[in-house]
Order: sequence, then C-alpha cells, then structure tokens
Amino acid sequence: MSVEVLTILMFVTLMASIAMGHPLAITLAAVATLFGLIDNGFSIQALMGLFANNAWGIFLNYTLVAIPLFIFMAQILDRSKVSEGLFDALYQVLGGLRGGLGMAVIVVSTVFAATTGIVGASVVAMGLMAGPALLRRGYDRSLSAGIICSSGTLGILIPPSIMLVVYGGLTGQKETSVGNLFAAAILPGLLLSAMYLLYVGVRCYMNPKLGPPIPLEDRTATVSEKISMTMKNFVPPFGLILTVMGTILAGIATPTEAAALGCIGALVLALVTGRLNWTVITQACVSTSRTTAMIMALFLGGKFFSVVFLSMGGGDVVANTLLGMDVSPYVVFTIMMAVVFFMGMFIDWAAILLVVVPIFTPIAMELNFNPLWFAMMVCINLQTSFLTPPFGYSLFYFKGVAPPEYSMSDIYRGIIPFVMIQVFALAILMIFPQIITYLPSVFFGS
Repeated sequence: MSVEVLTILMFVTLMASIAMGHPLAITLAAVATLFGLIDNGFSIQALMGLFANNAWGIFLNYTLVAIPLFIFMAQILDRSKVSEGLFDALYQVLGGLRGGLGMAVIVVSTVFAATTGIVGASVVAMGLMAGPALLRRGYDRSLSAGIICSSGTLGILIPPSIMLVVYGGLTGQKETSVGNLFAAAILPGLLLSAMYLLYVGVRCYMNPKLGPPIPLEDRTATVSEKISMTMKNFVPPFGLILTVMGTILAGIATPTEAAALGCIGALVLALVTGRLNWTVITQACVSTSRTTAMIMALFLGGKFFSVVFLSMGGGDVVANTLLGMDVSPYVVFTIMMAVVFFMGMFIDWAAILLVVVPIFTPIAMELNFNPLWFAMMVCINLQTSFLTPPFGYSLFYFKGVAPPEYSMSDIYRGIIPFVMIQVFALAILMIFPQIITYLPSVFFGS
C-alpha cells in the first residue's frame, strides 16, 4: 500500500473514531498502533520499541513538570475566589457606562486568565458570578453569553498558559521555548482583550438596550471607595502574576521553577483570604491529578500518532503537497491555519497540537516563517476551538452553570461576533508580526 493511501486512511480513521465518541487519548494510540503495525509488517516488537523510546522521552521532559504545578496554582486560586472581589469592585467602577458590566467581566477574565491559565475555571467562575448579574441588569442574553465564553478562553493564551507549556515541550527548540512563548503571548492576549472591550463598548453605546448602565441608586461607592476597592482586589492577583512572569522574563527562574513559586503564592493568597483549609487543598490535589493524567495520556497518544505518521512518510506527503503548490507562502500558511481552525471544531486543543505541530512546523521552517511567530499563530487560532460549534468546550462549560434563561441558541448566536474578532486578530498579527516578536526580543534578545 502506498504512503499516500496510508496517510489518507490514517487521518480518515482518526476523524471517524473521534466522531464516534471514543476518548481522544485512546483513539490516537489505537490508530497509531493499527497503522504502525501495517507499516512495520505487523512486527509487534518493532512497534513497541518505537513507542517505548518515545514514551520515555516524554517522561524525561523537565519542561512538562510545569503542567501540574500551574494546574495546582489555578485550582487553589479558583477555590480561594480571588476573582469575586475584583468583579464586585469593577461592578462599581464601570457599571455606570453603557456595557460597563460586560466590560468588567472582560477585565476580570483577563486578570483571572493571567493567574490560572485554565479555560474551564475561568468560564465556570465568570458564568456563576456574571451570568445572573448580567441578566438582572437587562443585558441581552446572546451578548452576555458571548462575553463570558469568549473572555474566559483568554486563559488558554495569556501566560501562564498550559497550552504554551505543552507547545514548548513538544518542539524542544530554543526559539519556541516556554519563556519565549510566554513573552510572545502577552501582547496578542491583551490585544484580544482590548478588541473585546472595544466591541462591547461600541455596540452597547450604539444600542443601550443590549447593555444598559446600572441605575444611579445602585452606584453607592464614592470615588475614593472605588479606588480603594479596586486596588485591594487587584494588587494581590497582579502581584502573583508579576511573581510568576517576572521571574521567567527576568531570567531568574525557569518556567517550572516559576510555576512552583506560583503555587506558593496561590496558597498564601488563599490563606490571607481565609479560604485555605484541608478540603480546598485535597480537592485541588485531586483535580490536579486528574487533569494532569488526562493531559499526559493525550501526550502519549498524540506522540504515538505523530511518530507513526512521520515514520511511515506521512509528513513528507503533506509537506510535498503543500510546498509543491505554485502559490505564495502565505497561501500555504492560510491553508494550515484553516486546517487547525477546522480541527478545532471537533478535537481538543491538546490533540490538535500533538498532531499538527510535528507536521506543520517543518513546513513553516521550509517557508522561512519565524518559528516563534508561527507557534503563536497556531496557539491563537486554537483559542477559537473553545468557541466553535459543535464541540466548543466553553459553550458547554457556560451552559452547565448558567441560569436556565440562557438557551444554547443564545450562546451560539453570542459567540459568532467574538469568533470573527479572533479571526480578525489573526489577520492583524499576520500583517504586523512585531506584535508577537517584540517582547521576546526585549527580554531574551530572540
């Protein structure tokens, strides 16, 4: 059987298995086993040797130790409710503006994203806090759902982000180290947050019924009280962000060491707020273990898939097809981004990274794209996977905790403008790559 036919059959089998609802990690490993046996002449010993060597390499990857540490930090912060006070403060500060409460949700989600790095925690927390509040203040249901779901996804992009740690661990390149990726993600993350704020502000200004300001009688805080409330609730999480990111960007600590420092900081914040107890620690440890096990299982399954795919020549087939096209390199880049976007509608981001990074990165290098810029474009593109139907995780996270007034049709309508904003942001970053590469050049000279 030719390599071209095997390549097509391998992808078709993968997509069909996922569509049938099988777990991703098992599906990736099973497909890899089936086609690895075909490619190796059904030599079980050769295939198991290939799998064992690559599995051992994953477990020796020191960078990946940051994953459970960042997850534990996120779990402690989620249970210590550090975002609730900031939301209450911004409710008073911005509530008098048209769309002000919606903009407060975006600001809090941006700060929360920089302290947790986990989308599920951000969306669930903001859904519980802001979902009912936006309804009570007469906000349009679709707009409210779009605000909460889209701003919650910033957690997968704004560092410290688990996705960036996974990407850095996958490539093992200096240009796409975790430190470089963290620095590169700061401005794109803030750009997306600013675009969300601008969209909500302009739309509610033009149509106040979508996001009316809170009544005068509810604006009880004085200016000094607003400043005091904001600073009191903003300084602790911002201090934690500076501790984690500052030590990485200053070259004082590796991402793994900074993640450990972040865990200590999260425990201190929980202790100061009076919410640190044995139950919180136990629940955080259990959730961290489960999430880490899931990610590592995906890592193994994805690694097996990519190793078999590349060893049988599938990577060469894809590369020759794309590089053989008589078109601009940016047309090839657009095709790769479209593939990532389409896969994001059906597959988890971790599985997509594990499949496409080993295939697309060599093609990007052949086309002379900046590896750091290309990596960030893939990661920003993958942020849309949390919003795009039918399997956008943020949509189901929000629906699970939202008041019953929010229907799935409200949620689907609400996220469409924000997905378009994300695509528009990708276009901006393609035209102005310096937005991605500026901070890494400042901090690391790369």
